[in-house]
Amino acid sequence: GVSVSVSTFSLVAIALERYSAICNPLQSRAWQTRSHASRVIAGTWLLSALLMLPYAIYSTTRAVPAPATRPPLRQCTHDWPGQHARQAWYVLLLLILFFIPGVVMAAAYGLISRELYRGIRFELGTTGEAGARRSAERAPAGEDGDGCYVQLPRALELRALGAAGGAQQERGRANGSEAKLVAKRRVIRMLVVIVATFFLCWLPLFAANTWRAFAPRAAQRALSGTPISFIHLLSYASACANPLIYCFMNPRFRAACLGTCARCCPPGPPRAPRDEATNPNASLSKFSY
Repeated sequence: GVSVSVSTFSLVAIALERYSAICNPLQSRAWQTRSHASRVIAGTWLLSALLMLPYAIYSTTRAVPAPATRPPLRQCTHDWPGQHARQAWYVLLLLILFFIPGVVMAAAYGLISRELYRGIRFELGTTGEAGARRSAERAPAGEDGDGCYVQLPRALELRALGAAGGAQQERGRANGSEAKLVAKRRVIRMLVVIVATFFLCWLPLFAANTWRAFAPRAAQRALSGTPISFIHLLSYASACANPLIYCFMNPRFRAACLGTCARCCPPGPPRAPRDEATNPNASLSKFSY
């Protein structure tokens, strides 16, 4: 119970801190530190241990009926004070560990997606305006900005001098804008998958536990055997689903994992330094007029 609760509270804490870092980046820099992360981790474990105290209080062992030829067996089970206490407990778990965290995560990731979508629209609008300005600049060959005319050879000379730097700068801007758009779309897809995975993995288990609390015989007949085993397996899969999602959908997470694993391996041959000219934004001044 504590491990399940820690997993859920950690997902909620990650969602809230992501919301603060993306939607309020300047304010979040002041308090999102390593010590803050340590306090949040300690708080999730302490809160989970307190929440699961009823399991430690009301758990006991009972003898399991067995043939006389076999040694006696005992099974760990929950000895609740009454049926109403059992029902209240599972409804409480449904609210605290599933419904409220799911709503908080969906709201936080929804606001993050809206903020990123606004950024995508802004990037697309900026790119469109830049293209329109380039088209307008190409149209009048020999006209100056104030309505006067300059000599055509001088205009061609100025255009030739700025051609190399302008082309290099425009390529750098286009590549940077396209990379930002792709990264934002990837983050939005990853957030949607995380929320969907949470509901898919945990909804069957909490629904089954609540059903067994209110209708134990009907739930036992419908869920015994393969169904309840699959439901538990699905909930356990949630523990390993998020790292896989991050690894496949987040290049920075994937690079960090590879970097962490590389510390345990012998270093390879040193890589040649990258040429400065490969970076379009590195030295634009020497190309500009």
